Parts: sequence; C-alpha cells; structure tokens
Amino acid sequence: MITSNHNPRIKFVRALQGRARERRDAGAFVVEGVRLVEEAANSNWGFQFALYDETLNERGRVQVENLKSRGVDVEEVSASVMKSLSETETPQGILAVLALSELPIPNNPNFILIPDQVRDPGNLGTLLRTAAAAGVQAVLIPPDTTDAFAPKVLRSGMGAHFRLPIVPKSWEEIEQVVKSSGLQALIADMGGSSCWETDLRQPLALIIGSEAEGASDSARKLATQRISVPMSGMMESLNAGVAGSVLMFEVVRQRKTERL
Repeated sequence: MITSNHNPRIKFVRALQGRARERRDAGAFVVEGVRLVEEAANSNWGFQFALYDETLNERGRVQVENLKSRGVDVEEVSASVMKSLSETETPQGILAVLALSELPIPNNPNFILIPDQVRDPGNLGTLLRTAAAAGVQAVLIPPDTTDAFAPKVLRSGMGAHFRLPIVPKSWEEIEQVVKSSGLQALIADMGGSSCWETDLRQPLALIIGSEAEGASDSARKLATQRISVPMSGMMESLNAGVAGSVLMFEVVRQRKTERL
C-alpha cells in the first residue's frame, strides 16, 4: 500500500492534474471516479496504472478486478493519500492514469464542433458531453481554449472523451480540415440569423466562442455565416455551454426532420 505523498507515482499524478504541459510531455492524463474509470475501460483506452483505496464501493471493486485481469498495474493507497489527490470534495476511492491519445477524425465528416477561446472547464466539458450526445463527429480544439483533458473538463464531459475525437489544432490546420471536408463554418453570434431559420442540414463546422470574449479573429475569418439562439429579451446572453448545446441539438432536429 502506498502511504506517502512523496511516492513517485503520487507526485506523477499530482503533476498530471496540475498543468496541460505536464500532460502533453508525459503523454498521459488522470481520470477520477468509478464512472470515468469504467468508461475508459469499456472503451479499451490505454491504462498506465490505477490507484484505489479502502473506501471504494462494490461497483468500483469490480472494476479494480477487471483492470487486474486485463494486466493493468493497480495499487492500493491509503485513504489520506487518495484524498490529497482528489479533485472533488468527496473522493470515490479510485483514479487512473491513461494514455493521452486521440481518436481519429472520420473521413468526410459532416458535423464538427470548434469551441473557440472557451476557457471555463465546466463550459467546455458541457460542450463535449453534448457533442457526443448530438452525434458530432469530431471536436477541434484551437489555441487559447482550455485543455480538454484537464480534470474539471473530464468530470464535466462524463465520458465524452472516450467516444469522439477531441483534437488540438492550429487555426491553419482547422481551416484545412473544414475546407477539405467541404464544411460550411457557422459561428454563434448574438447578431447572427436565427438558428430556427437557418439551414443546418448542410455539412457544417459549428464555432462556439467564449461568453466573455466571443470568438477570435481567426474564427471569424473562417466563418461563412453567423447564427444565434433567439431569446425573449429578458436576458442578454447564454453561456457557451448552453448556447452550444441548443445549437447542436437544432442541427440534430433539422437533420432528423429531413429524414422523416
């Protein structure tokens, strides 16, 4: 049992939790909690190792045995060590270090999400979770957007990271993907056309800017059309997670209607 916070593995986990650069350099990231460890295992994601403590529930212990049977290195730690590593107020007693890898972007995608300058981890996680639910085929992460594999984003994403490609790209690379796939780039903007009155059945890349700063100049240069979510006037705006979710499911609604 690991009982010291100075253990090399404990230091490694803490470093991965702290900075995007550490995650990139190590090619690894951390998931915490039974649900995310299950999601990673069910997706056959690459595990480096897992840690658990005595407080782990029965569902989590089943997962520990599953990981051991697959040859994953699993170690027990003291409850105090787990608590020191936990990013939540009530630790669930399990975490895992996973390989930082990317699912491939499909050929000729017709629905891509680009969260631009979205720096709030909760908003980005919400967008990723919704993207997975709405059938988005890839999420391209431009510069100045928060790291998609940060702990808070992973928790908010609720397993979306294991279901769809989430790929960091420069704006030049994003432009290449959009144009080579024949996508129209639509940007969420309060001054844009109503999403209810915009044809979203076409192959598209949806750009969602941050609530505070909006979209970047690079995003606006790429966009061919501005769209908005109509509101009653009681509120000035929606946050990025909510606005993006409404727009993604309007795409789903229109495309489903077309099939009917």
